[in-house]
Amino acid sequence: MGRAGVQFAGRLETKVQLLGLVYGMLGVLVFSLTLPASKAAVGTFGALLVGPGRALIAAVFAGLMLSMKREKIPSRKHLPSLITISVGAIFGFPLLTAWAMNRVPASHGAVELALLPLATAAVSAIRCGERPSRLFWVCSAGGAGTVVLYTFITGLGGIHSADMALLGAVVMVAFAYAEGGRMASELGGWQVIAWSVVISVPAVVVFVIAGIASVGVTHVLHATWTAWLGLLYLGVGSQFFGFVAWYTGMGIGGVASVSQLQYLQPFFTIVFSWLLIGEKLTIPTVVAAFVVMLWVAFGKRATIRRQA
Repeated sequence: MGRAGVQFAGRLETKVQLLGLVYGMLGVLVFSLTLPASKAAVGTFGALLVGPGRALIAAVFAGLMLSMKREKIPSRKHLPSLITISVGAIFGFPLLTAWAMNRVPASHGAVELALLPLATAAVSAIRCGERPSRLFWVCSAGGAGTVVLYTFITGLGGIHSADMALLGAVVMVAFAYAEGGRMASELGGWQVIAWSVVISVPAVVVFVIAGIASVGVTHVLHATWTAWLGLLYLGVGSQFFGFVAWYTGMGIGGVASVSQLQYLQPFFTIVFSWLLIGEKLTIPTVVAAFVVMLWVAFGKRATIRRQA
């Protein structure tokens, strides 16, 4: 290949990487509203309805899109991966974060969930054959360290049951993110989450029945409009369209590279929590956000080898 060909290939790769980052950022923005929406809904509906129950709303859109596009049913070899995604992204993460939002502020949860990019990159290195460079891990550690320091400076630290739930949610959804990003190149970005939601419906229905029984039918029917709005957003945005953008971005740009954008998510979440549910926005939050964005900028320059 001549010099012109090499330059064209380089420009094409850059454009593809940029497209992956654009999709990834869209997913991050959608996910940033997850904790405030959970906070608004969980007090009324309970963790079972707000957690796994929101997948029932997502299943409506997933089923319609799969039917309209006449998508081919995934083969049996894809089933273990779809189950992994379902366990982490449809049951584990939503249930644990909804439970935690009944006990701690959304800003607290946002800080702990900032460990997601590092966890996702670590899982992808094992599962997806990606080999980030040393600079990548330094930047990831710097971003995570900034988040930890921010936690202690602002007094949000301390390990208790809600913290353990949030850290457990990080681990579970990291596997779902890495697996979904890997499968997106085979099934397509939106198809991955759509099929994961659809195969989860029987188990989700059980959780929904249990959730309604725990809070009472009358309580659900007389819920406030803010609680309903929060639940609808979780089902339509966080559980479906956010994942469509996120998995598409990771499938195009690579799991480890695109996952770095999620370091920005906690600070978007804190801003949304301030605007929508009245939580405090402090100077340390703004400073920490700026520092983390610098780490992300350096991390995007790091080399990430993608093995076959």
